[in-house]
Amino acid sequence: MSGTVSVKSDFRSMDFLLKSSPSEGGAFDVAGEGKKRDPRITIAKVVVLILLALLALEAVFYTMVIPCLAPVKVEFSGLKTLDSRLLLEKLEDMGTVTWIEFDSGRAVDTLSSFSCVESVSVDKVFPDRVLINIKERQPVAKTIISINGRSATVQISENGVLFTNTASVSADSNIPLVSGLPVEGMQLGMRFPSKFRPLMAQIASIGNLPQKYFSAISEIQVLQKEYGNYELVLYPVQNQNHNHIKVLADRSLNEEALKRMLVILDVVNSIELKVSEIDLRYGSISYKAEAQASVDR
Repeated sequence: MSGTVSVKSDFRSMDFLLKSSPSEGGAFDVAGEGKKRDPRITIAKVVVLILLALLALEAVFYTMVIPCLAPVKVEFSGLKTLDSRLLLEKLEDMGTVTWIEFDSGRAVDTLSSFSCVESVSVDKVFPDRVLINIKERQPVAKTIISINGRSATVQISENGVLFTNTASVSADSNIPLVSGLPVEGMQLGMRFPSKFRPLMAQIASIGNLPQKYFSAISEIQVLQKEYGNYELVLYPVQNQNHNHIKVLADRSLNEEALKRMLVILDVVNSIELKVSEIDLRYGSISYKAEAQASVDR
């Protein structure tokens, strides 16, 4: 009995030694714990973490810092006579210097204070740009009003609004002078009564024609009549053959009436008779010679 037990004990001891032997991958290399990690993988992980941190910082800077701290960048479009520097100075009076502080509604009101501005649209583009489109009024005629006690020549838009801009009012001979309008108490930005808007639309239509009819007219006078009606008196550009001639016309100013006027003036130039008045009203043509009665044709 004792011999049998001794043999079994020896087998158990040898089995333990075999399992513990380094050559068999025992305790010294259990589950691959003795293998070293690749340093390139560790470096790659660190680089990725750094890049993610930089992207996060850039996102914070782009979404928080720039709109709140960076100066706003204003860009204008649609300008024809206005100077962008003048408009920027006007916007600076608002006291806003950053994109987050920029008040679009207030900017529209500020820029609309210019009489030559017809409409304003403001678009805020994240993170620091503001796009402003301005539509300027286009002059179709000009007139004279009193500003601060002094007479000044101002422009009239097709909608009958008085305005002025940096362009020379007298530079374009195709923009006629209109007198006789109710200008008392009128200021820049104000609109004439609606009954005069058809006249401005007619002048605008004629001004868009290729023939420069208004270059032959120095003034269009509005004669007020009863019950809100009016007639027109056209004064051709003076020359040695017809000084101070006036042409009477009804309130419908059109290309046909101007053609007839020019034809009659050519006839007057070809005769020695001094004519003081030409009447184109009521579908007929008549003229009045100086110191003579009117003659119908």
